[in-house]
Amino acid sequence: MLIKIEAIVREEKYEEVKEALNRIQVNGITVAQIMGCGVQRGYKEIVRGSEVDIFLQPKIKFEIVVSSEEWEKKVIDTIQKTAYTGEVGDGKIFSYEIRSAMRIRTKETGYDALQSEF
Repeated sequence: MLIKIEAIVREEKYEEVKEALNRIQVNGITVAQIMGCGVQRGYKEIVRGSEVDIFLQPKIKFEIVVSSEEWEKKVIDTIQKTAYTGEVGDGKIFSYEIRSAMRIRTKETGYDALQSEF
């Protein structure tokens, strides 16, 4: 079974989360800068003397594919502990099963598509 984990975290937690995943030997990571909001719906800020609603906030999205429920738990626990501040806006973590995966170059599928090419 392949499982995809998506974690949306604060921008300032990027380096810490990346290093924590590296320490537990997670090898395949995709990272993107994104914008989003949760229940708090942004915040208000004074810009040039006028109040402005800042609806979307910058976040970092990590995408990781793992090969077992054991790794899923390990990765989720690591991200949660590292990204936690206790404040609104810490982010979310999602996980779900992947139906298929293929390495484009070799056409390897499933678990083999995730393995190192070295």
